Order: sequence, then C-alpha cells, then structure tokens
Amino acid sequence: MSLQATIAKLLLKLPASWKVKMSGGEPVTIGGRTLDPNFQFLAYGAAKQPPMSSLSAQDGRAASAAGLAMFAAKPEPGVSWDNFDIASGAGHQIPVRLYKPADQNPQAPMMVYAHFGGGVIGDLETCHAFCTMIASIVKCPVLSVDYRLAPEHQHPAGLEDFICAYEWALKHSEEHGAPAGRATVGGDSMGGHLSAVLCQDVREDGIPMPDLQLLIYPATDLVEEFPSAMLYGETYPLSTDTMNWFMGHFLPEDMDRASPRVSPGQNPKLEGLPPAVIVTAGFDPLADHGPAYAKKLDAEGVETVYKCFDSLAHGFTAFTAVAPAADEACREIAEMVRAAYAKL
Repeated sequence: MSLQATIAKLLLKLPASWKVKMSGGEPVTIGGRTLDPNFQFLAYGAAKQPPMSSLSAQDGRAASAAGLAMFAAKPEPGVSWDNFDIASGAGHQIPVRLYKPADQNPQAPMMVYAHFGGGVIGDLETCHAFCTMIASIVKCPVLSVDYRLAPEHQHPAGLEDFICAYEWALKHSEEHGAPAGRATVGGDSMGGHLSAVLCQDVREDGIPMPDLQLLIYPATDLVEEFPSAMLYGETYPLSTDTMNWFMGHFLPEDMDRASPRVSPGQNPKLEGLPPAVIVTAGFDPLADHGPAYAKKLDAEGVETVYKCFDSLAHGFTAFTAVAPAADEACREIAEMVRAAYAKL
C-alpha cells in the first residue's frame, strides 16, 4: 500500500466531526439530504485533482483504477473465483471472472454482473469485492464481465458482450452448480444500465429472460431532464460534467438517445420484464432515474423493490472499505437480492 493510501485510510478512521471540519467545516446538505462524512472527506480531496473530463479515456482509466485500488475492500471469506475468457460471436474473447461461494445454494441462479464506469472505464477489479459479497450472501455463483469499452468500442459493443456472457450463463450454469438454463443479471451505474437494456433486448429476441434484474444507480433515460441532474450535478465521484464526458465517448454521434437500447425508460413496452431490485444513491445526478424506472415497471405489473440510500454518493459499491455506511448498504442490497431469489 502506498504512503498516500495509508494516510488517507488513517484519516478516514477519524471521528465523523473531525472529517467534516477537515473538509469544509460544515456538513454538506443538498435537497434535504446530508452527505456521509466519509464521502464528504473524499470529495474534498478529489476536488483538488484534475476533473475526469480533462483526461483522455486511457488516462481516465488509469487514474480511476489507481484511485479505486487505494480504497479496495478485501473479498468476502469463503468465496473462490476463476478468470477465463468467453468466445464472442464477433470473433473476440470476453474476459470474465466466476465467483463461487463455498456454501452455494444449488437452487440459486447464476448472476451475470457488469461493473460501473460509464462504458469508458472499469474492469473486473472495479467490482471485485462487491461480487464476492453478492456470492457470499445470496449463495449464488456470480459471473463478472469485462465488456468492451469506448471510445475504442462504442455502444452497442459492451452490451453485445454482456448479452453474450448472459447466454453463456444460460448454457453453462448447471456445470457450476446452478439451475440449468436460468440466470439473473445485475450491475451498478453503466452495469445497471446494461442489465436493464439486456432484459428488454432478450425479450424481443426470444431468448429466455433473466429471473431477476439488479439495477444499482442506473442511467435509464437520457432524454428526460430529471431535477437530480442539476441538483446533484457537482457531486463526487459522478458529476454532470463527467457524465457528459462518458457519453461523448460511449455513444456514436448519430445515436438516437430515445432508443430503448440507450434509454430503457423510454420503452413504452415494459410489461412482462423480470422482477427488479433497484437501488439509488442520494448524492447522484442519476438519483431520479431509478425511482422513475421503478414506477414505470410497477405500473406495468413488474414486481419491483426500490430503495435510495440518501447519504451515499454514486459509486458507493467501490468504497465499502472506507465508508461503513457504504458497506452496510451493499450488504443490505445483497440481502434484498437474496429475498428476491427466495421468491423465484
């Protein structure tokens, strides 16, 4: 661990009041929500760094990976994993990581998981600890997918990789102790977006749909102007500026943002989609996306569970080692998934 990381972790162990005093002096309250002191401290330090939008995609990836590595949580005990590649129909290999809990429930479907990163940054390490948490608590195998990233591979390349991995899970889940021909999907931020789109895509293509969709602070509608985009547009680690930087790389210039493959919330046909667990963070430009999509799903008879963790910021699944509230939230999310699995 670097000296910088060691110092940061030590400071994050200080009392909450000290962290607030060291990062502005007063708690950050926006829209009736008060930011967790750990995220306030992290945001205060991050404000001194160059914004993501000032970097190239490649430098953004490196900076993000280095920053997340500083605060990486330890994997859950009793979970093993293997890395391998899945052959895509397009002729390339898709790196994946399969997690298996020692006490796996043979009735629990495999979850296919996609990491956050706006379709531009992130990899298998981004969601490593959280995937072990899901595997441990839900007692299911979790297949984490290192889908292709923009700008080298713009939309829908990442979606196609995710769908390919999902179809692999349907075919091979029984080999890994899970029910044959069944799987669930999940992800955070871009991963949640990809999960929502996948459910709609496979329905239209006649592929068996997931048993469940876990959507954590997803972007579901790039057409609607939600109040949260302005209210929380300057928050850390996701700002409106950073979102625009992501989409500028991720989407082809001629892409219709109203397309359901970009804005699943714009799809008028939502009936018959899989049950959903939707989670959002309070301090997030995307805070309004999740509840809006949950409301539309519920109106179409899709069983939906929704919760917002008001004091947390976007990306909290990666900060469980330094923000106890984030760790508690992630464990609660996994318990929500386990409860949803019990109804399958």
